[in-house]
Amino acid sequence: MITKGIRGAITVSSNTDYDIKNATIELLTKMVMENNIEQNMISHVIFTLTDDLNAAFPAKFARIDFGWTNVAMMCFHELDVPASLPMCLRILIVLNCREDFIPKFVYLKGAEKLR
Repeated sequence: MITKGIRGAITVSSNTDYDIKNATIELLTKMVMENNIEQNMISHVIFTLTDDLNAAFPAKFARIDFGWTNVAMMCFHELDVPASLPMCLRILIVLNCREDFIPKFVYLKGAEKLR
């Protein structure tokens, strides 16, 4: 087994609990489906939000909606680089996996420009 990371990002409609929740669930769902992730594979998850998003902790929704109660998760603010993509939620899922596992990164709702 080795450790690999899966990156994902999505823009959020507004700085509300509701919109951060919906964006978190949409992005996590796509990342889990695209990579066939099972909870026991997850080492930890890092969530970052741009400074214009602070209404909710995305990890809360992973715990509640995905049942990831025993997964180590942290939320941070993204570095505020001039002219960077605003209203952006990024997720890094770190997995314990086989060496031949090829991660599929997921970028949604305008976050594709980060690729």
